[in-house]
Amino acid sequence: MKKLKQFMVVIAIGAIAISSCNRHDAPEVIKDPYSNQVILDWNEAIVIAMGGPSYQHSLLASRIGAMVHLAMHDAINAARPTYRSYAYFGKNEKADPTVAAAVAAHEVLVGNFPDKQSALDSILNVSIQQVPDTDAKTNGIALGKAAAAAMLQIRADDGAFQDPIAPIEPSSSAGVYQLVPPFNFIFAPHWKTMKLFGLQKQDQFRSVPPPALNSDEYTEAFKEVQLRGQLQSTIRTAEQTEQAQFWYEFSEMGWNRVARVAIAEKKLGLIESARVMALVNMALADSYTAGWDSKFHYNLWRPYTAIRNAGQDGNTETVVDLTWDPLMPTPPVQDYPSTHSVLGNAGATVLTKLLGKNTGFSMTSTTGPEGLVKTFVSFLAAADENADSRVSAGIHFRFACDAGQEMGNKIGDYVVNNHLLPL
Repeated sequence: MKKLKQFMVVIAIGAIAISSCNRHDAPEVIKDPYSNQVILDWNEAIVIAMGGPSYQHSLLASRIGAMVHLAMHDAINAARPTYRSYAYFGKNEKADPTVAAAVAAHEVLVGNFPDKQSALDSILNVSIQQVPDTDAKTNGIALGKAAAAAMLQIRADDGAFQDPIAPIEPSSSAGVYQLVPPFNFIFAPHWKTMKLFGLQKQDQFRSVPPPALNSDEYTEAFKEVQLRGQLQSTIRTAEQTEQAQFWYEFSEMGWNRVARVAIAEKKLGLIESARVMALVNMALADSYTAGWDSKFHYNLWRPYTAIRNAGQDGNTETVVDLTWDPLMPTPPVQDYPSTHSVLGNAGATVLTKLLGKNTGFSMTSTTGPEGLVKTFVSFLAAADENADSRVSAGIHFRFACDAGQEMGNKIGDYVVNNHLLPL
């Protein structure tokens, strides 16, 4: 993991301001008397369990997020049955749902990170200390432990904690992925077969093949990223540079922040908030796995390699530039599709279907210019800019971003349409 720190930026938990507009399109939500604060608090606790805001393994973080929020959903749902459960199917309507949710999150995180137990114990104490010592609290503790145990059981031995740093064989073939400096490894190849949360199989929404190296589509995308994504680009606007920086943070961190503040602003109750966060995180986790499946299947080179080796691509319209560097560091994994775009559209699709297509918001980013606040008219508008930013950053071809968005839309739709449905 030490080498990985060369390219991951230090990420701090940022604040987001969010405001809704045109709410008439939002689906009707279920109201309940319980605060959703426990959902918001334990969403942020995931970062603590991962080792702090500078954690390195974004794929693992997405897995942990899905586990925590699905366990919380099942615990609350067992106390106040409203939706179909995911892993735990018991019922205890005498249990306090807030306590059950907090304990479920705590137990899942401690089960994955026993070395963080002291910090997690402190967070749990804050979550439940105001609840009177009654039978409801006792039942809530037992229910939370049962829901967490069910989640830990179905994810046991899934291989998520194996070393993600792996070597690859060098190749001189045009179009084949090669390591991009400063990295001499490829990241988490085992994730392409990671056990899924919501999809049926890893290649369920596999991207169509990328364009041929001698095609017009490839040529156009090549020229666009070569000119706009270059470190010292003369055509990239100041706004596009800001966008590249703004959206560079880990996608699961950014979209969890959007979801967290959105459900707070919407004043959703406990069970509805739990469901939104569970579905968002299920979609984000499966987006990494599905994206990795396509990446390793097509094994396409990154713009850095393509531009510096254009003389080998058989395309007379592409021009070699041996000094070309991207604006932002290139992640150590293949180009196609852009998984950042997959996660962005998957998260945005889930939030759109659950909270409404015209939910506008304003947000900051942990990697954007200090003080920059961006406003969007909808979740999907934000996802569009998220995808476009990868071209400005010089780390993806346009067609990789388009394919990622298409995959993300399909994943988001599938997750909402097939999981945690109303009873």
